[in-house]
Amino acid sequence: MFGWLEKRRRRPQPEALWVVSVEPDHVQVIDDAGRTTRLAKSDMIGVAIETNDTGPWGADVWWLLFGSEGQLACAFPQGATGESGALDYLTQLPAFDYGQVAKAMGSTAKAVFPVWAKAR
Repeated sequence: MFGWLEKRRRRPQPEALWVVSVEPDHVQVIDDAGRTTRLAKSDMIGVAIETNDTGPWGADVWWLLFGSEGQLACAFPQGATGESGALDYLTQLPAFDYGQVAKAMGSTAKAVFPVWAKAR
């Protein structure tokens, strides 16, 4: 009766086309077009969460990783394949701000929430 619903559930969400992995010395993101970006862990100076107002139809939560010059080096949406492993790594960074994560997850507006900065 609801076969269409079951087909919808089995189809991966577009965010799952992104693949993020944490390797011994770097974080790697392959986007939905197959482009690869990498950031050496030693070069990472900041992590933020960006939210927007495109949900629930669009990717409305993004993880942003910043390199040594302060530039955006890698980004991946919530729901990316491998996200759980990446978050295991990111949330273990010293002084990671879980309070900002909670604010970001409750946001439905365009906003940026810094969750970690490398101590200088």
